[in-house]
Amino acid sequence: MNIKTAVVCVLLQIVAFLPVKSYAGYDFEAFFGRFVGSSASEGAAQTQKRDIDVTIKPYKRGFNVTWRTTTHRVEKSAKISKFSINFQRSGRDNVYGSAMGKDKFGNETPLDPLQGNPYVWAIIDGKTLTVNSLLVFEDGGYEIQTYERTLTDGGMSLDFSRVRNGEVLKKIKGKLRRVE
Repeated sequence: MNIKTAVVCVLLQIVAFLPVKSYAGYDFEAFFGRFVGSSASEGAAQTQKRDIDVTIKPYKRGFNVTWRTTTHRVEKSAKISKFSINFQRSGRDNVYGSAMGKDKFGNETPLDPLQGNPYVWAIIDGKTLTVNSLLVFEDGGYEIQTYERTLTDGGMSLDFSRVRNGEVLKKIKGKLRRVE
């Protein structure tokens, strides 16, 4: 290993232990923790109740968001969905790329939406952490899911929307409380 490579390795190790903060001065450590609550669909023919569990924690030089939703359906068994995504700095203020895949050098990267994978990124704007997920379909159509999680006194509010080719398919609002 040459001296230049050794210096870069040491610098990367030091940077990995620096405190994680957003560029706008709002500490996103404020989002760290576990939040539980419930939500209901808006505008659906039948309102569906959902139990929500969200955990946000440090991940390398970024953060991880893990969420679980249990949808209670009428006359059917409950549907459980669970997702966990790591985010890292993108080089743009308050914008974080997902670290869901690896490139040929082993670096964590977002997935490729043109290969049928979701392209996911996060934005921190004050007390709101927004996670967007873009899907591109075989025919070129698209769907974007947006999770806006805003810190409130003692918890967080959730605003979710799912839009396909410009048409709003679903909106969900929820309230969560911070738990230890």
